Amino acid sequence: MNRKLGFAALLALVIGNMIGSGIYLLPATLAPLGWNQLAGWGITICGALALALVFARLGARIPLAGGPYAYARAAFGPLAGFTTAWSYWVMSWVGNAALAVATISALSLIFPVIGQVQGLPALLAVGCVWIVTLVNIRGVQAAGRVQEVTVALKLLPLIVLIGLAAWLLISGSERAPDPGVPLSTGALASAAGLTFWGFLGLEAATIPADKIDDPARNVPRATLWGVAITGLVYIGISTAFALYMPVAEATASAAPVADFLGRYLGTNLAMVVAACAAISAFGTLNGWVLVQAEMPWAMAKGGVFPQWFASENARGVPVRSHLVSSGLLSLVTLLNYQKGMGELFAFVASVSLAAGLLAYLISALAALKLVRGDALLTLAAIVAAGFTVWAEWGLGGKAMAYGAVLIAAGLPVYWWVSSAKSS
Repeated sequence: MNRKLGFAALLALVIGNMIGSGIYLLPATLAPLGWNQLAGWGITICGALALALVFARLGARIPLAGGPYAYARAAFGPLAGFTTAWSYWVMSWVGNAALAVATISALSLIFPVIGQVQGLPALLAVGCVWIVTLVNIRGVQAAGRVQEVTVALKLLPLIVLIGLAAWLLISGSERAPDPGVPLSTGALASAAGLTFWGFLGLEAATIPADKIDDPARNVPRATLWGVAITGLVYIGISTAFALYMPVAEATASAAPVADFLGRYLGTNLAMVVAACAAISAFGTLNGWVLVQAEMPWAMAKGGVFPQWFASENARGVPVRSHLVSSGLLSLVTLLNYQKGMGELFAFVASVSLAAGLLAYLISALAALKLVRGDALLTLAAIVAAGFTVWAEWGLGGKAMAYGAVLIAAGLPVYWWVSSAKSS
């Protein structure tokens, strides 16, 4: 029986890992920036496409499990490979805590009691984590089916919103007042910093390379098509809000997508959109749980992590990696249960991004070293490297400090494993 991911499931993994809860919340955050938000999306999409090209070319030439880990190790040796994989792994399980919280946050719009009991959101978020962990332990095909279904459901209200905006434009409907916010480098930096969260996961197809049908062909296709489709969705949503949603209303909205649709189609859509937002975050969590278990397994196979993590079940699933990774992200969620849902999401999102950007940077540098004579890839790698450094700087000192501590915490593990091998 073929237990590998085909192109459709792989494309769903890439799109699903990028389009999560963020697009349901970002219109409110970006609204005060006026047309800077569209320029910010444009900058971010260029950076994301450069990264996508890097991962697509490397994924085709080096179709090894672990993605960024495999590229860093091939280019710079085992220590660089370990540091890259560790930073990506940290980003995965810390960031998954944010996705689990976002799932429950959307459900709290349908069931308000969730937000009224301290600690309940964290407990429910942990429950979501273990549901998708059990799905993934059943095998990549089960996870792939969940991903395909949730991607279809999460895109539905977003496509309806874009179609509605197109109809309003064609019919000559009255537009929202111009917010009068001038284009500026500061506002552009703020917009681009906020929007990059929406493209995390663009490299998802490269991580489980050993579990993909024809990876040399399907990894680059899924990566490039996934980023392009996601970018079009993001630009469409942002344009719709800029044209037809007054800034004050968008900024004050707790559910901007629902409020936009309700403004033109009736107010009874809020619960439907909230359910789609919960499904969206849940599907993204499913995809990232699949990815998070691959890194410890790949490191163990490469001899830079304890061999205990290299174990697989009869379906080829690294069960031990799943259990440890989900256990760690459950701990992060429960230790911060005092925070509100919005505060907890912002905290874990910024810290995970600060840790994980190192993996993107090293992957871009690896492309420069491993692939010579490819002018397009060289240009893309230079753009990607510059973009990731700029994005890291934009997160601020506090997030970078937390990320650095988490990355440094892995070095004793590497030295311990290396010492054990040499003794």
